[in-house]
Amino acid sequence: MRSKRPSGSSRGSRSRRAVTLRVIADEAGVSPSTVSRIINGTARVSDQLKVAVQAAIARHDFRPDAAARGLALGRTLTIGVLSQAIDSPFYAEGLRGVETRLLQAGYAALFMSGNWNRSDEDRCLREFIDRGVDGIIMFSGCLSDSAIRRYAQRVPIVVNGRSLRGPRIFSLPVNDREGARLAVRHLIASGHRRIAFVAGAESHPDGLERLAGYRAALADAAIEFDANLVAEGNWHEDGGFRAVNRLLDEGQRFTAVFCVNDQSAHGVYLALFRRGLKIPGDVSVVGFDDLPSSSYILPPLTSVRQSVLELGERSAEAILAILAGRRPRVAPPDIELIVRESTRPP
Repeated sequence: MRSKRPSGSSRGSRSRRAVTLRVIADEAGVSPSTVSRIINGTARVSDQLKVAVQAAIARHDFRPDAAARGLALGRTLTIGVLSQAIDSPFYAEGLRGVETRLLQAGYAALFMSGNWNRSDEDRCLREFIDRGVDGIIMFSGCLSDSAIRRYAQRVPIVVNGRSLRGPRIFSLPVNDREGARLAVRHLIASGHRRIAFVAGAESHPDGLERLAGYRAALADAAIEFDANLVAEGNWHEDGGFRAVNRLLDEGQRFTAVFCVNDQSAHGVYLALFRRGLKIPGDVSVVGFDDLPSSSYILPPLTSVRQSVLELGERSAEAILAILAGRRPRVAPPDIELIVRESTRPP
C-alpha cells in the first residue's frame, strides 16, 4: 500500500506553488510585468509602488525562479567578479559589498582571483565570458587598457581602482596618490622628517601611485627624497616585517614609517616589537586601506580610508545600471585619513 505524504507538507507545497507573479501583482495593485521589472531592478515606478510590491513579496516569501527569470530576460543573472586575492582581508570587504548588492537585485556573483598576474587575469575573464556572465566587475589589475576594451566588446565591464574609458566600460578610480599624500603630510605636520616607506611590489600600479604621493608630500615640505628609506614589501604582513628589518639592518635612521597598505603595517608592528622599538614612542606608523582589524590592533593604526566595502557596493550598482540600459551615476568613495594612536611627534 502506497504511503501518504503528511498533510501539512502537502498543503505547504501547494501553497508555495500557488504564489505567482499574478498573486503578487493583484495584492500590490500593479501588473505582473511591473512586478517582474521591479524584481529585476529595471522598473521606473514610484517608491510607493516599489514598497507595495516588496511588501507583498515579503508576506508571501515569494522567490521567483532564477532560471525562468534569466530565460525571460535573455540573461544568466550572474556577474563575474575579478579580485586579485580572495584570501586578502582588503578584497574580502569589497567582495562582500558586491555580493550584498547583487543579491538584492537577484544576481549571483562568480568570484575568481587574478593574483596580480596578466595571464591569470586573462584566463579569468575568458572563463567568465565562456560561462555566459552578464557583466564583469574588476578590482584593479594588470591587464592593459586595450585588453579590457576588447573584452568589453563582448560583455560590459566595471573596473575600479583605475581610470578607463570606452564603450561598455565604466571605471571607479581611487586616488591612491592623494591618499598617500594625506598620510605623509600628517607625519610631516607632526614633526617627522625621516619618514620610511614600505612599498608594494615594484610593478604594482597602486603601489607606484602611493610612492608618487609619498614623494610629492616630501617635495611639498622641501624634504629631500632618500631612496634608501624606501623598502619593497609584497602587500602582505610578511613583506612589511622583512622590509622594516632590512631598513634597520642597514642602519637607516627614521622616526616614522608610511606603509603601502594596512597588511604591510601589521608586519611592521611585529618587526618593531621584536627589535624593542615602541609605537609611537620610538616610531610612528601609518597604513593605507583602514581594514576593520586595524582599529583593534595595539596601538590602533592611523590609516588612509578608502571604503572598499562601499567600492564593492558601488561597482555592483554600476554594472546593474549598465545592464538596465542606464549610465551609472556613482562615484568612488571619498578618501580620508583616520588618525589613531599609532602616530605622534618624534
